[in-house]
Amino acid sequence: MKHVTYTSIEGTSIGYWALLAVLGAIMGLAAISFYTMEHYGHYISGMNNQIVWGMPHVFAIFLIVAASGALNVASIASVFGKKIYKPLGRLSALLSLALLAGGLAVLLLDLGRPDRLIVAMTYYNFKSIFAWNIILYNGFFLIVGIYIWTMMERRMNKHTRIAGTAAFIWRLILTTGTGSIFGFLVARQGYDAAIMAPMFIVMSFSFGLAVFMLVLMALYSWTDRQLGDAVFNRLKNLLGVFVAAVLYFLLAFHLTNLYATEHHGVEAFILMNGGIFTQIFWIGAVVLGGLVPLTIFYSPMGQSRTMVALGAILVILGGFALVYTIVIGGQAYPLELFPGKEVISSSFYDGAFNSYTPSIYELGLGIGGIALTLAAVAFATKIMPFLPESLADADVDPHHKTA
Repeated sequence: MKHVTYTSIEGTSIGYWALLAVLGAIMGLAAISFYTMEHYGHYISGMNNQIVWGMPHVFAIFLIVAASGALNVASIASVFGKKIYKPLGRLSALLSLALLAGGLAVLLLDLGRPDRLIVAMTYYNFKSIFAWNIILYNGFFLIVGIYIWTMMERRMNKHTRIAGTAAFIWRLILTTGTGSIFGFLVARQGYDAAIMAPMFIVMSFSFGLAVFMLVLMALYSWTDRQLGDAVFNRLKNLLGVFVAAVLYFLLAFHLTNLYATEHHGVEAFILMNGGIFTQIFWIGAVVLGGLVPLTIFYSPMGQSRTMVALGAILVILGGFALVYTIVIGGQAYPLELFPGKEVISSSFYDGAFNSYTPSIYELGLGIGGIALTLAAVAFATKIMPFLPESLADADVDPHHKTA
């Protein structure tokens, strides 16, 4: 492998400033959405006393989970010594921080009282998984920031493996914490499962790599840099493995629940008679987000970069569908207040299936988190050298042979 030269993008074209203007406008609309919900109260959103985590939480959880997975490319190089991935380490770490920032921004602005975050950051209830996650998020910013420093500062390069290993372990813990939020909630039949933690880790690998591939392809296409087949095909095949792993964990999760009689009700709701939630699960998460991308990646269609990009987009959309099913579908199923007893429905929603329709304000806030992520990447790659000048096969593939 030749010596890799990193440069920043010029960022002087009309297209670059138009991109920032569009992303800025989206963030402005998100700010309006936040202010409107803050001023009038959350009653104008689709959330209610039964479904208290709405669409903003779907966006936030997806971005936070994807942040962990986006770091996977850097980890493969630093921790596992795969040299072909080393040139991608800087961008991988940058994207992970940008995704986490976007997710936490959505989460913070949906609190209703964002100023209460100061309380959450200064007073900890260590019996709460939410308190643990505050520590994990802050630690992620610190450790990955140090990791980027060791990669970009030549005299610190000797510490990159140590920093990368620390970041790798921390992100596994972070995603375990995010999955455990649901795994520890025994009151909800749709959540209560230990497999949630490892399933979220595998989901992070899939979502994060899909986002990374799209960002990488866009940056190299728009800046006229070479992206060789060696790197691209490895990322594509790796994404296919992660997508298949998500489907496997979904199968294991639902088969395990079907084995337990207490979960038959919620499984029937999600898999068969849950209406829109069943459709989103099967069509969105399983078919479009799993089976179709696998078909693209491991068939002749995988030779087309346009089709691979389409597959990555479907993985992301399927990821949103899966998180929607987990977060909102799990709340739509009624609480088991008296296990083993038949509860008559009343005006207090006892035993009733809950409905939810996201409002425009929730969608605006969530999309604003995505815009913040992309704007942060676009700005950072302009002011600092995160991108290799070339990822052509001759420059990064140690097994490349010149004809």
